[in-house]
Amino acid sequence: MTDVKVWMNETKEYVGDLRLEMRRVTWPSRKQVESTTAVVIFSVFAFAAYFEVVDTILSRAIKGILNFFTK
Repeated sequence: MTDVKVWMNETKEYVGDLRLEMRRVTWPSRKQVESTTAVVIFSVFAFAAYFEVVDTILSRAIKGILNFFTK
């Protein structure tokens, strides 16, 4: 029974600390969220294009090397 009471008290204290910490958080504005989201989306597409180019170059190079040595 004491274990349950200890658990309940610890849980209650945890939730209280959690609420206090959430009040201290500074949340970004909608404009900040939109701008950082746009940066992330642009970055994802830029990296995808970069890796596509690198993959194409490496694929052609490897195929050329294999064709050279297999003939």
